[in-house]
Amino acid sequence: MTDIDASAGPPGQGTRRVRLVELGAAALAALADDDLATAGAVAGTELGTYFLGETWWWRLRESQLLDDPSRAGWLAHVAVDPEGPNTAVGFASFHGPPDDHGMVEVGYAVAPEFRRRGYARGIVAALIAKAATNPEVTTVRAAIRPDNPASLAVIAGFGFEHVGQQWEKADGLEYLYERPVVLPPGRSGS
Repeated sequence: MTDIDASAGPPGQGTRRVRLVELGAAALAALADDDLATAGAVAGTELGTYFLGETWWWRLRESQLLDDPSRAGWLAHVAVDPEGPNTAVGFASFHGPPDDHGMVEVGYAVAPEFRRRGYARGIVAALIAKAATNPEVTTVRAAIRPDNPASLAVIAGFGFEHVGQQWEKADGLEYLYERPVVLPPGRSGS
């Protein structure tokens, strides 16, 4: 697996630094088969039971990667606390590489036993930092259900602005938030 040096400094208090570890096709296939031992060995990090059960998501990401290897680096990562044990605290992804307008959409989740410790903010900071390393990316988007106050609070300090809404077949109503990949001078995002 490829470690992506996308650790990001905290944009505010309560943010934990994370290291993003890319999940390649072999790790995604193992997760889709609920084989944590193999997935963890391939990824080089311990994966808890939180990563079981979402076989459809892991299969989707594996299929996308196998169909278009240029998507490597965009589809699936686990987040690891660089100061803690080598255990994944959550996952992070983009829905794909930048679109024709330079936009990438982020997705993230934190395992229940690691919630309310600042890891979600760390994951979002790391995703934004990773997006900023690609000159094609101009905009970062987050789509969040209105009944998810925790996720809405996570992005609040990053300079995201509400730009609309959409209906997602699997999730229902989602509010759309966007921010420039690099904030204009004078805007700290915190």
